[in-house]
Amino acid sequence: MLKHNLQKTSLLIAIVGLFPTMVVGQEDVAPVVRKDVEEELLVSETPLTDADRDHWAFRAVTRPALPAVRQGEWPRNGLDSFILSRLELATLKPTGEADRAVLLRRLSFDLIGLPPTPTELADFESDAAADAYERQVERLLTLPGYGERWGQHWLDLARFAETDGFEHDKVRADAWKYRDWVIGAFNENMPYDRFAQLQIAGDELDDGSQAVATMFCLSGPDMPDINDQLERRHLMLNEMTATVGAVFLGLQVGCAECHDHKYDPISQADFYRLRAVFETGVPVLKRDAPYSQLKQQGEVIPARFWIRGDHRRAGPKIEAAFPRIASEKAIGDAPNNGMSPRAAFAEWLTRPDNPLTARVMVNRVWRHHFGRGLFETPSDVGLLNAEPSHPELLDWLASEFQAHGWDLKWLHRQIVTSATYRQASRMPVGDSEWERRLQLDPSNVLYSRGNRRRLDAESIRDAMLQVSGMLADERGGPGVMPPLPPELVETLLKGQWVTSPRAADHDRRSVYLFARRNLRYPLFEVFDRPDANASCAVRNRSTTPTQSLLLLNSELALKAARHLAGEISRESTDNEPPIDRLFRRAFARRPTSEETARIRSFILDEHDGLLKENRSDERLALPYEMDLHVDRYIAAAWVEVCLAVLNASEMLYVD
Repeated sequence: MLKHNLQKTSLLIAIVGLFPTMVVGQEDVAPVVRKDVEEELLVSETPLTDADRDHWAFRAVTRPALPAVRQGEWPRNGLDSFILSRLELATLKPTGEADRAVLLRRLSFDLIGLPPTPTELADFESDAAADAYERQVERLLTLPGYGERWGQHWLDLARFAETDGFEHDKVRADAWKYRDWVIGAFNENMPYDRFAQLQIAGDELDDGSQAVATMFCLSGPDMPDINDQLERRHLMLNEMTATVGAVFLGLQVGCAECHDHKYDPISQADFYRLRAVFETGVPVLKRDAPYSQLKQQGEVIPARFWIRGDHRRAGPKIEAAFPRIASEKAIGDAPNNGMSPRAAFAEWLTRPDNPLTARVMVNRVWRHHFGRGLFETPSDVGLLNAEPSHPELLDWLASEFQAHGWDLKWLHRQIVTSATYRQASRMPVGDSEWERRLQLDPSNVLYSRGNRRRLDAESIRDAMLQVSGMLADERGGPGVMPPLPPELVETLLKGQWVTSPRAADHDRRSVYLFARRNLRYPLFEVFDRPDANASCAVRNRSTTPTQSLLLLNSELALKAARHLAGEISRESTDNEPPIDRLFRRAFARRPTSEETARIRSFILDEHDGLLKENRSDERLALPYEMDLHVDRYIAAAWVEVCLAVLNASEMLYVD
């Protein structure tokens, strides 16, 4: 009988495929239910075992005691004890502290995504107080740049863009409001438990005034013009469920959309029970109507198990539930029963008995500060991935993070004020242990030294603007479209990139540039910014000739070099000559005598060459706002020096 029914179902699916349902509005929706399948198909799941629950990520978070160490004078806080105990076990000593200029540059890029100014550097270097470094940390954490820097990390996870993607890539008029909400939440130091909850159920919690936060759930790519709007909703819900599982829980639940997960204890029914949490917040829309915020609906399509993930094969109705591996309780059995499934799920995300959420977020913050995570796959804690390098440290940080009210700035303080973070990334003078560290800890898994890291695309652009004095101090609002090469604009549909009319907007921070899925700003694309078609937990770090070619030849780089040359000319003094000032602005250090000599020699040689060619001003790249009394060939040579400095590896890397 079952075989006969499945054969009838296959025939029915084939017929429906020839005549797709045309949906014109929610009131016209009548979901096709295959009653023969619905009544006779039984959803079977493999029971979870003690071995499943014994995986490190699914054990309860506990607060381990600080380990005993021999070099008791080195740790500055608790996390250092865990790092040092492993180093001592490997018979290694930590590297000494980096010098102040290196520390401030590292700290500034990490916390606000910008280099320190010469004034900030001078103030820090002259501050003899014992807590001088800690006060720099506090200063940076209060700046609006903190939210802009850490907001961008979250927007990667949220697959944020201001367009739909796919062929037409239509603009989402209000998408920027979510970006501004994220930045504001970080700057206000919103506790992470509330931050997470609002993105799941901001329309339901409290007075519903934070509904904009739920745009996280609907930020993925969308095809509003698809004929079958039931299929559109199905795809939207599946993508949303997969993203929520990966971002907040570190579970790749999306692998169970069509079948049980091949390796992790996540069944297909787990996937659709989690998806059922969101069913009431996602309506079927009219064609071309945009999805924006989740909103509780009245009459809704019932949540179902979809056979093989096919939206045309409706299986049994299914109840909303937490993933079994993370919670033995059903939503109806959880505390605060009476909430909607979405509000209950939001509350459960940050309950003390949830083993995943705190671990996942602590690891994300750690990875951004050190260039590697305590576990290497931030959005996947599954069985096939490596276990944490320092499991006790991970649990200590996770438990302390919760005990301190899910305070992200507290977490940053713990990390950046630690002796571990403050280690030098280059061999200190007279350090006899350096070669042993490289030999015994070649990948720096034990954190025996600092990590040298390349800046991300946004920080490279923002640093160029800051160093050259061009960075605009305006925030928020719809994304800005700076000028693009005409040949690039021609690859888009008409009107998809219209340069913002106000020139000052073109030099705003990168987080405010218009985020289009089908076209990334050129500098962002070559330096590995994700395309926002999927949640991105770890960006690529490629090295290609295109990067050097773009930086050296782009309009932005030349414009920045001309501004920088003008700034150097105006700011230099007898106590700080031009070359010294240039290096302080760009690299947060003074030049060596060899570097000074080579630049002076280049300027003189370039001057003589340009003079011999007798170039007119129209054929020279001169500084903006140039002093009329300055030799124009010397000035043009300075622009070339500034362009070289902006292209130097030292501009792109942090020690």
